[in-house]
Amino acid sequence: MKKIPTAVFSEWAATGRDEPMAKGHEKAVNNMLEYVLKDKKNFRFIDAGCGNGWVVRLVKAHNNCAYAAGVDGAQKMIEKAQAIDPTGTYSHADLSDWMPTDKVDIVHSMEVVYYLSDPKAFIANVHKNWLNEGGCLIVGLDFYKENPASHSWPEDCGVSIMQLLPEEAWVGFFVDAGFTNVHSWRVGAKDQWAGTLVIAAVK
Repeated sequence: MKKIPTAVFSEWAATGRDEPMAKGHEKAVNNMLEYVLKDKKNFRFIDAGCGNGWVVRLVKAHNNCAYAAGVDGAQKMIEKAQAIDPTGTYSHADLSDWMPTDKVDIVHSMEVVYYLSDPKAFIANVHKNWLNEGGCLIVGLDFYKENPASHSWPEDCGVSIMQLLPEEAWVGFFVDAGFTNVHSWRVGAKDQWAGTLVIAAVK
């Protein structure tokens, strides 16, 4: 029986599956951070769907980072993040309607947005309520139409909500939300694997 994504990922945190998952995403995330942090000074950062907080901890160590926080819908993931990093800022919340107290310069999200019931609304919410003017949203996705190797994941992982959409649709969500300078590219493509689809844009 399939479960909602937050329940599945809480189970993964409890059983240690979050650690190999983070390792598997490392190459794409490093590429995304290199793109988005270049030449940034005194920046504020949120990781949307932060899991055990590994990206937040990575960004906090950056010389020019003024603030880095994470938010995730899986309770056990947030508990794990807080246990690893007791001085860090981690929120347990539904990404669909959560808003930060203060806006930030960068919102990063790796392998999360397609688990939401309305990813288009989430992207619009980030544009309106999360980001400062000139801020950037960058999203990484492995589950998308042009990557057939991922199409069995809802069954394989027992997850009830996974939005299988083409790259064009994802880019369109950014444009419709009001973002500019929308760019998309792939990271780590190899045989039978189309790579991580990355989309970045500016408010």
